[in-house]
Amino acid sequence: MTTNPSITIVGAGLGGLTLAHVLARSGIHATLYDLDASPTARPQGGMLDIHEDSGQRALREAGLFERFQPLIQPGGEELRILDKNATVHLAHAGGGGRPEVERGALRDLLLSSLPEGTVRWGSKVTAIRALGDGRHQLTLGNGDVVDTGLLIGADGAWSRVRPLVSAAVPVYSGLSFIEAHLSEADTRHPASAALVGRGSMFALGERRGMLAHCGARGELHVYIALMTPADWAASLDLTDPAAIKAQLLKHFAGWNEALLALISDADDRLVPRPIHALPVGHCWPRTPGVTLLGDAAHLMSPFAGEGANLAMLDGAELGRALVTHPGDVEAALAAYERELFPRSEKSAAESAANLVESFKPDAPQGMLDMMARYAAVG
Repeated sequence: MTTNPSITIVGAGLGGLTLAHVLARSGIHATLYDLDASPTARPQGGMLDIHEDSGQRALREAGLFERFQPLIQPGGEELRILDKNATVHLAHAGGGGRPEVERGALRDLLLSSLPEGTVRWGSKVTAIRALGDGRHQLTLGNGDVVDTGLLIGADGAWSRVRPLVSAAVPVYSGLSFIEAHLSEADTRHPASAALVGRGSMFALGERRGMLAHCGARGELHVYIALMTPADWAASLDLTDPAAIKAQLLKHFAGWNEALLALISDADDRLVPRPIHALPVGHCWPRTPGVTLLGDAAHLMSPFAGEGANLAMLDGAELGRALVTHPGDVEAALAAYERELFPRSEKSAAESAANLVESFKPDAPQGMLDMMARYAAVG
């Protein structure tokens, strides 16, 4: 008879939750620890396009694909690429196997399908100590101590688990977003809603841009993108949204008024998001009793659309490896990492290249060329 070690997942994002699902389907229990006080402690972000060969594959592995279908937003795959004058250079109706869903709704699906008590909320990991023989001890913010036979870092860009296997740290990409929202856009901002359309819109030019998509309840999520110094976002006074908007409008002086309205009409909740990435090809030596998934393993810019999809696929693949190597954790982790490293390197390289292409001086030509290449390969 084989016995499974205690399994601890740090981070209850999409990747960690997918892993817990795949394990639970085979009767293997895992406990997730998340620093958020509750599932609703903070907004979960906007829309995600779920790829057939990664995110959808993971949902099938987790037994949730049918329940995922009703979450798909009709028309969410539409794509529009504009220049600074709001001239439309590409309008694509979508339908390419990458349906859009709201991140929060997808996370709720994953959470609601797990046994009660699987996620321990308000559990910030403050220290981790190796005990030998692949075991680790976690200290939580409330003073509790947890020993585990298998530790998985699903805890994002600034992972507390990553230093156990790698000295790599995320590096600033040179690009920063300011996340903004226009609530009830269909009624309050109909011109902006028409500009963005039912799916995603990219307005690019002069090494800057506005990236927007329509949410499930008619709101617009807008990411105002600028090539800035690393400390620029931290210098903004978030208590003065009017001043931030005024500064952003100066950066976009000369742009079409319809595009500028995405800044001036935005709600006052503005969130800086500097874009960081781990080195392309990030990997680590096989380290007993511990591994990583998602952004903890391969943080990249959003310009390949792979972050959430790869996190979910990582979770599904790690779960499958553990199920198919009962009683041999090290064999399971080695098998998982053999597939993980080349897969994530390919996506990270694509993401880094796409960021450069998107913000060339002749933008939006770089993104138009990318779309043409994707269309050519199907």
